[in-house]
Amino acid sequence: MSVPQEDIQKYQLAGKIAREVREEIHRTVKEGMPIIDICEKVEGLTREKGGKPAFPCNVSVNEISAHYTSPPDDKQTIPEKSIVKVDIGVHVNGYIADTATSICFDPEYDDMVRTAEEALARAVEILRPGLSITRFGSEIQKTIKTKGFKPISNLTGHLIRRYIIHAGKSLPNVFNISTSRIKEGEIYGVEPFVTVTNATGRVENIKEEHIFRYSKNKSLKNPYAKQILSYIKKNFLTLPFTERWLNKFASSSSYKSAFSELLSSKAVIGYPVFVEASRKPVAQAEYTVLIEKDGCVVLT
Repeated sequence: MSVPQEDIQKYQLAGKIAREVREEIHRTVKEGMPIIDICEKVEGLTREKGGKPAFPCNVSVNEISAHYTSPPDDKQTIPEKSIVKVDIGVHVNGYIADTATSICFDPEYDDMVRTAEEALARAVEILRPGLSITRFGSEIQKTIKTKGFKPISNLTGHLIRRYIIHAGKSLPNVFNISTSRIKEGEIYGVEPFVTVTNATGRVENIKEEHIFRYSKNKSLKNPYAKQILSYIKKNFLTLPFTERWLNKFASSSSYKSAFSELLSSKAVIGYPVFVEASRKPVAQAEYTVLIEKDGCVVLT
């Protein structure tokens, strides 16, 4: 499947913006820094550089593995001796680039971060048309285990399509029997997640949601809820958002009950925060890649 050149150019631009933001934020994050400042800096830089956030910036600390972004007025800061994953999504007219980096303030976990990066490098080396998903997962697992760490078994890389971050096809980080194969022209977010050997090596949900997306039209009683839903559909389409991006509505006394109705009616759905089941620290590295005839090219 060949991708039209103009689509590739948009993916490349989104990838360039994502890479520049990732490199800048890697230098910026410090112990004690408010998490909301990191989120807003990532999202602000993305817009300044000509893209839009494809999802709210994720800042996942220690055992938190994914889906944490600051709610409005978040008071949390980066703890000392922590490991921080910053996951960045950029889109240009719906063409998405997704990338992540781990910043480590505890030398004990430097090797774990390096292992995530080496597993990502191995993925880039082997990805090509015809590669079986089974072989891919097996190779990533072997790379991680050889270094004395454990992959997270239920977090995967993912196929990306226009306006769809998780487009149905997964790239597991562990051996997984599958008849599926990689195809030319596909775009993937490739993201090994790594933890320590005595961890469970799985993530579970906690009862906390700060990232949401439009799900479907519902008949809503509250006119303010209808107004917010209309804004969400127009501005974010199928892409995730955060309540921080609904600031223009938040000053109204009706906001809280209106947003609650959007969730209870399932017009809007939330993404629970993921934590490592045994509460052990997790590292992550991610690129977006385009599958070409003889291999893959890194867009981020």
